[in-house]
Amino acid sequence: MKREYIITTLTCIVILAAFIVTFKVLNIGNEKENLTVGFIYDNDESTPYTYNFALAKDALEKKYAEKVTILTASNVLDDEIEEPLRDMAEEGCDIIFFNGYSELVMQLSPEYPDIQFCQASYMDMEGKSVPDNYHTFKGEAYQGRYVSGIVAGQKIRQLKADGIISGDQAIVGFVAAFPTSEVISGYTAFILGVRSVVPDTVMRVCYTHTWSSYAQEKRAAQQLIEDGCVIISQHTDTIGPAIACEEASGEEMPVYFVGYNQSMSDVAPGTSLVTSRICWEPYVLDAVDAVLHDKKIESVVTGRIHGSDVSAGFEDGWVEMVDLNLQVAAPGTQEIMNAAIGKFIRGNGDFVFKGNYTGVDPENPSDTINLSSGYRENQNTSYPLFHYILDDVVTIVE
Repeated sequence: MKREYIITTLTCIVILAAFIVTFKVLNIGNEKENLTVGFIYDNDESTPYTYNFALAKDALEKKYAEKVTILTASNVLDDEIEEPLRDMAEEGCDIIFFNGYSELVMQLSPEYPDIQFCQASYMDMEGKSVPDNYHTFKGEAYQGRYVSGIVAGQKIRQLKADGIISGDQAIVGFVAAFPTSEVISGYTAFILGVRSVVPDTVMRVCYTHTWSSYAQEKRAAQQLIEDGCVIISQHTDTIGPAIACEEASGEEMPVYFVGYNQSMSDVAPGTSLVTSRICWEPYVLDAVDAVLHDKKIESVVTGRIHGSDVSAGFEDGWVEMVDLNLQVAAPGTQEIMNAAIGKFIRGNGDFVFKGNYTGVDPENPSDTINLSSGYRENQNTSYPLFHYILDDVVTIVE
């Protein structure tokens, strides 16, 4: 009897242990009932950059519906983020996204260890020690810029073949906010894409020294058009350059526009060629899914993981081309664009910053680069680091 009692007791213990283990296994990543998600924007949705970022919020609402409560704050300057950030934390946010460039997010995150803070990458994060609940992310924009350049190059080749412009008129213009590596990397990839089609093309860059000023951006584009640029692109945050191209479309010299973040076909239907955009949706959806299931964000997000920093390109849907204007683009552009995207998907982008080029750091003339052996962007960080002005290719105009 005593032996049977011991066997029965041991059997119960084994069953109970198995039940506990099974319960724990089945509840790993068990979905929470509801999350509160915060979005803080440096501008509002009337500007292309914020509009594009807000598409991730819309995708989140569509996917999770009543499972998420979303809070938003717009027009938050980088140095004014502390108050809205604390407000969202105190309102019970489980995860907060910010599309601006402020170190305050990283500094404040340790005060709220139960909240995940996700910020669009704003500096080189390689080797940096950051709080466990702080994360950065960005699509590898240079890929879309390069493909945009190919589209522009196809148009320039058509203009030359039709006798509309001569060889020395193969000039593109770029309206740029600041001479940061993010901006320089983007416009360099763009001109290298153009030159992969028309090797003698050069580029003029005009800085506005502001991220968002319709008047300044439009004036900069107008100046570039007056200087003979036949295609304009931008890394600024308003539709000003697109409007400048559309208004100049009736002039003797044709001019076309290549967009960023948001399609410009509605405001520049006669001149807009194509737009490239960073897709924020994959990261935002995966990060929220990670928090819902109590998992580490970087274990769920699909992309190149650099510690708590993540990047990706066409291959994971983090970069895409939008609204190729077939009424304006050169014949055959769709096929050539698709082939270029396929090359990125199959490879790692090593071919972009490569060729018979040299460049100089505008802040330090002793810092130079030779691209004969190539340069790999976003290899160890989501923030673009290429910061050289290509000799005899790029001219900065005031």
